Amino acid sequence: MLKTLNEDIKAIFERDPAARNTLEVLLCYPGLHAIIIHRFSHYLYKRGWVVLPRIISNIGRFFTGIEIHPAAQIGKRLFIDHGMGVVIGETTEIGDNVTIYQGATLGGTGKEKGKRHPTIGNNVVISSGAKVLGPFKVGDNSKIGAGSVVLKEVPANCTVVGVPGKIVIKDNKPIKLCNEIDLDHTKLPDPIADELKALKEKISELQKRLNEKERSSGDEAI
Repeated sequence: MLKTLNEDIKAIFERDPAARNTLEVLLCYPGLHAIIIHRFSHYLYKRGWVVLPRIISNIGRFFTGIEIHPAAQIGKRLFIDHGMGVVIGETTEIGDNVTIYQGATLGGTGKEKGKRHPTIGNNVVISSGAKVLGPFKVGDNSKIGAGSVVLKEVPANCTVVGVPGKIVIKDNKPIKLCNEIDLDHTKLPDPIADELKALKEKISELQKRLNEKERSSGDEAI
């Protein structure tokens, strides 16, 4: 347990330049508090307890603003940055070195029982306000853009943006270690802007053709 805590703290220092010292991280990072509480409630849940882990989870949500079902399976070095509004559902599985930002949801799409939440691979970044909904996998080294709604499987080494989510980058270079995870959201493509640009170019081309046709008709009339 102590070794896992040390790894979680190390992940914060590696991915958050605002982290100054261990005491600050232990006292002032709600994402870390939520993970510690979850690991304890998950330990009890796996041993047959049901109500007590849910109570502990609700207490954690009250103090951190982060809701993690005690049955959710979380790997090593998860970093929840800021964290307010993060929801992680019951059958969610999260790999190692994952980063989740505020307002993200790992949820289901219906009332069916069994596996209904996503499986998140290693080295995945889930940006602010992103919704990953359904029992599919997000592959290793992938990134989910801010505000995206992902409803189907994402292969490894991909970037997804938009509503609904679309793959805009394939075969990213694999992320080697957790301290090299790319957290720069400003370089994510904007498919909406690209579509608007294409439409603008198309309109300009049509306008050019129309002007040429009008000039041609005028010359014929003369």
